[in-house]
Amino acid sequence: MPELPEVETVRRGLAPAMEGRVIERAEVNRPDLRWPLPEGMADRLTGARVGLLRRRSKYILADLDTGESLLIHLGMSGRMLVSGVMLGDFHLDHPAPQKHDHVVLHMEGGARVTLNDARRFGAMDLVRTDREAAHWLLAGLGPEPFGNDFHESYLVTALKSRKSPIKTALLDQRLIAGLGNIYVCEVLHRAGIDPRRAANRIASARIAALVPIIREVLAEAIEAGGSSLRDHRQADGELGYFQHAFRVYDREDAPCTTCATPIRRIVQGGRSSYFCPSCQR
Repeated sequence: MPELPEVETVRRGLAPAMEGRVIERAEVNRPDLRWPLPEGMADRLTGARVGLLRRRSKYILADLDTGESLLIHLGMSGRMLVSGVMLGDFHLDHPAPQKHDHVVLHMEGGARVTLNDARRFGAMDLVRTDREAAHWLLAGLGPEPFGNDFHESYLVTALKSRKSPIKTALLDQRLIAGLGNIYVCEVLHRAGIDPRRAANRIASARIAALVPIIREVLAEAIEAGGSSLRDHRQADGELGYFQHAFRVYDREDAPCTTCATPIRRIVQGGRSSYFCPSCQR
């Protein structure tokens, strides 16, 4: 599942083709993805001008001059691909239509933005911009890792009564929006914290130190274009490269980059956790 860096990378790739431009024609090629698409979606999008393109947690939001926002979730295999624009010295030509091109936006200026989703675990919805915080996919989300509401005091207070393992606690989207399995593993390795440690048993100073580490790991991943595991692609179709910088994730039995101890893999809450049994305490 794409995490915050992958979604942010896609958002940045879409922005030049969408922000400030009119959707001249919207094609909606099926009635549903993971959930039913909104009624009259093609008509509601056609002719609308896109304002700001934003990200909330793992969702992209395109504000429209109609008072609605287009909410996009990539799911497990969804890709938002841009064609018909210049990328540096190269022109991204329009590819032939593909079987799983479910929503196609023909943008003012000649660009085409396509949601391709083979497994249809992604989602799109139209929500009133002034009521988006109450949308069932967004309601209850915690603060953004790069936002002003996410700081050392907040995290210490939020975790002081959590008896669950720190790995599980950090994955709770009500606590921090956008963090996922890959980057929590990487954060905990840099922090030297065992993912099995109960959150409320970790010293406040060590919890507070997680805040800059979380931001550092996410910023590095965004700069690298995210991590391309299985289906993720950037908006121009390119792979991300942060997976080449993983210190622990998906490196079972490989030597720790700090101490050379073999990386261990365990399962927590149905997800793989990777850590160094020597460095992480």
